[in-house]
Amino acid sequence: MTRVEVVIIGGGIVGLMTAWFLASEGVDVVLLEAGDLGAEASGANAGSLHLQIQYPEFVKYGEDWAKAYAPTLRFLEASIGMWQDLGQQVGEDLDVKLGGGIVVARQAAQMRLIEAKARIEASVGIETRILDRKELLDIAPYLSDQAIGGGLCAGEGKANPLRVTPAIIRAAEAAGAILHRETSVTGLAGQAGAFTVTTARGSYQADNVVNTAGARAAEIASMLGMQIDLGGFPLQVSVTEPIAPLIPHLIYSAAGKLSLKQVANGSCIIGGGWAANVREHGGLATNPVNFTGNMAMAAGVVPQLTHARAVRSWTAWVNGTPDWRPIIGEAPGIPGFFLGLFPWVGFSAGPLTARVIADLVLGHPPAMDMKGISVLVD
Repeated sequence: MTRVEVVIIGGGIVGLMTAWFLASEGVDVVLLEAGDLGAEASGANAGSLHLQIQYPEFVKYGEDWAKAYAPTLRFLEASIGMWQDLGQQVGEDLDVKLGGGIVVARQAAQMRLIEAKARIEASVGIETRILDRKELLDIAPYLSDQAIGGGLCAGEGKANPLRVTPAIIRAAEAAGAILHRETSVTGLAGQAGAFTVTTARGSYQADNVVNTAGARAAEIASMLGMQIDLGGFPLQVSVTEPIAPLIPHLIYSAAGKLSLKQVANGSCIIGGGWAANVREHGGLATNPVNFTGNMAMAAGVVPQLTHARAVRSWTAWVNGTPDWRPIIGEAPGIPGFFLGLFPWVGFSAGPLTARVIADLVLGHPPAMDMKGISVLVD
């Protein structure tokens, strides 16, 4: 049995960055990933850096939900601040751009909801500028003339997941972290100072265990008798052929599920939470009906995309919770067991989630007070 100070379970952006931060502080840390590093949501997401309350959820769950969720926006804002410095720290251009995110409305009722959402965002210091039709088309002339207005959150943007994961892997390994691919955790038992983590490749004894296993996190937590309301959701994203520079913003639609952005090579990445198909063996495949619906939604908002060919679609398991609240901190009643789980928009929140978990493992005050943010600290 190998003895280490910290075992991290899950090799997405949070696990990798936690390993990097801890190793940089001289901690003996081993990361165990069931598949390849960053191959699930962290490497297969659309690269959006989200800050505002998501419009479909605001409509679905209402203002009381939004008010309870709103403190989380401060966490996202601070994490996006870390994204802006991350490329310099890892020595790689991560294509981080904050062009702002726009929710586009076609109906007066949608504008009223955008305005109500903006008021709640403002209550925690996040500004969403309300735009009438002229103001909207002045800054985004590529939008459909059916748009009547929208809400602009200037702090939103994008990064390139295909550059992020390799860069963080290099940084973590350079700092001394040991990263194991294709190493599924089959057992977890014990307590602080004496956890036993079992894998097909051998066992580890650790002082602390960090659960950053994404869609599998509930399964890992249950090995220690902890139940968390988190599941995996199969989603898909598509990309077009490169087109001339057109869209500097992150675009959403109040008419349906959409996230749309144009990346450095001119391709447009189109997603927004459309479900993929689950195969019999548990793998994923693009759902053709949802692909068609997603493309139609994008072309309805940006008509020029009607002529852009989609060249590829891909899928990923994304972790989610019913209330969207993060699960970040030390598990109540299980000292030494830490969870770093930020549902649905975990890529955006990744840097700060990792920083907070590393701080807690080190026994330092966390980089942000998690009261009212994490369900573990209410």
